[in-house]
Amino acid sequence: MGIIAWILIGLFAGLIAKALMPGKDPGGCIITIIIGIVGGLLGGWLGKVIFGVDSIDGFFSLSTWIAAIVGSVIVLLIYRMVAGRRVR
Repeated sequence: MGIIAWILIGLFAGLIAKALMPGKDPGGCIITIIIGIVGGLLGGWLGKVIFGVDSIDGFFSLSTWIAAIVGSVIVLLIYRMVAGRRVR
């Protein structure tokens, strides 16, 4: 997949993850894309390690989208746990 495909998957996976877990998160399109891209990489890696499958097949593959969304939710959970510990 090309860089444009990763950005699009990151954007949509980040938006879906934020919709599944509403709350106070850093806003903005760039942060959402970063959450989605990191989530996609994490989801792909976890799919390979846990299930032994190549879950990042292509842009239109369902396994790619599921891995990116699940990974984005995990990244968002980790962010909330780390950011929740900060005292302002």
